[in-house]
Amino acid sequence: MAASTELAAAYDVVIVGGGHNGLTAAAYLAKAGRSVAVLERLDATGGAAVSAAAFDGVDGRLSRYSYLVSLMPRKIVDDLSLDLQLVRRRYSSYTPAPGHPDGAGLLVDNQDEDATRASFSRIGAGNDADAFAALYRDTARIAQTLWPTVTEPLPRRSEVKSRLADDTLWASVFERPIGELIESRITSDLVRGVVVTDALIGTFATPNDASLQQNRCFLYHVIGGGTGDWDVPIGGMGNVTRQLASAALSAGATIITGAEVTSISPESGTVTFTKSDQPHTVTGTHVLANVAPYILSKLISPPPSPVPVPRPEGSQVKVNLLLSRLPRLRDPSVSPQAAFGGTFHINETYTQLTAAYSAAETGSVPEVLPCEIYCHTLSDPSILGPELVASGAQTLTVFALHVPDRLITAENNDAQREKLQQAVLDSLNSVLAEPIQDVLLNDANGKPCIETKTTRDIELALNMPGGNIFHGPLSWPFVDDGEMLDTPAKRWGVATAYGDRVLMCGSGAVRGGAVSGIGGHNAAMAVLEAVTGN
Repeated sequence: MAASTELAAAYDVVIVGGGHNGLTAAAYLAKAGRSVAVLERLDATGGAAVSAAAFDGVDGRLSRYSYLVSLMPRKIVDDLSLDLQLVRRRYSSYTPAPGHPDGAGLLVDNQDEDATRASFSRIGAGNDADAFAALYRDTARIAQTLWPTVTEPLPRRSEVKSRLADDTLWASVFERPIGELIESRITSDLVRGVVVTDALIGTFATPNDASLQQNRCFLYHVIGGGTGDWDVPIGGMGNVTRQLASAALSAGATIITGAEVTSISPESGTVTFTKSDQPHTVTGTHVLANVAPYILSKLISPPPSPVPVPRPEGSQVKVNLLLSRLPRLRDPSVSPQAAFGGTFHINETYTQLTAAYSAAETGSVPEVLPCEIYCHTLSDPSILGPELVASGAQTLTVFALHVPDRLITAENNDAQREKLQQAVLDSLNSVLAEPIQDVLLNDANGKPCIETKTTRDIELALNMPGGNIFHGPLSWPFVDDGEMLDTPAKRWGVATAYGDRVLMCGSGAVRGGAVSGIGGHNAAMAVLEAVTGN
């Protein structure tokens, strides 16, 4: 559905940024009868959650920036009548054991407990099988406690603790570094690494960081859907945002693309933007910011006087590949379809992750780059054209950990991109029975189908400062007992320092992060509560 371009002078709500959260908010508000305008800097909506043809002349649409899996609550899908199917993956993960004489790895099969247990034994971690299962039963209890609250007004810390009803588990996840829990429960270096990666992807920290930022990252990775599952959207991540845009437009929202916002007045609700090099203004009773808090602070006019919002830092590199087929593994007991059917961990043992962090902290690209791989097409081949599907082609997306933005500058970005791409390929090849280069397809110009996005590339393309995929530090999905909840914005976790008119509605909101739509939903609920009083 094409974007509406008829812009009025004033709206009930102006939304700055047409990413998935902004579109979610627009759909809810327009459906509730509010007049809504969405201003998107790029030429199309969707932000990071889009699918695009990454390789010239190749009939495939990849999620070039975001995860391939979604945390969108079923409530949002149902409320907005989205034509969206999310597929559950059978396999949780596969992790090759470094140096194992048979090339063996750990395959966690969600549908076969006996096979999973045998896999633990094969890598010499049989004693950890029960402990691993028990740990994830505990995280499932946390998920069941917290997930229903993410689309409700914020609960208080003591309320969530009471609902969980397990003081020991509470302390282990919410009060003490997650590394302590992992180290006390798990003995295998490899199995510890499998667990802790959920605490570190996109987050530059150690398992025992006193800030607990790794705990918050871990929490959001294990509460999805109330089970900890991350599901694959049929049609690719771009289908998520296409459905949201369609819902918003069908409900009457106005969407203006190519509109770069240059200032926001908290006092008047006036939003100034440029389109086709021409200045424009529009006013909103409420202004929702679907941008990083750091970016919002730069748009506020006049500039705010409080302590400046710190510039966030991302810590990953993303590599997209298109293959003629899945590569052969060194482990003959596991099929590539199973290994790549979940999250494929490479060089992510606890020790390797620690070494990589130490190298990056001193300013060096880690010699052995920890990586994890997702294969969208095993769950959903529809993102490829019929000929590619028939040929057996597959996509791979690699996220490399512990590559903080501090390693990338405007001057070295091109060189670092090449270096990081090679480091990712080397990491991949260390666990394969054949070089990944041998199964790369070529584009119409004869170039290998591989592209790499550094944190700086992400910032330049998407205006995400520091390439931070969460828009900034993640927060707990609750508030402390003494915190004031005297406004709708505070109750829904979308308040800003710029008055009641300007609210967060993106990943920078409390309970934001990932492709979930939760930030947009909660901002819309705060506006409607402010307008209706309930």
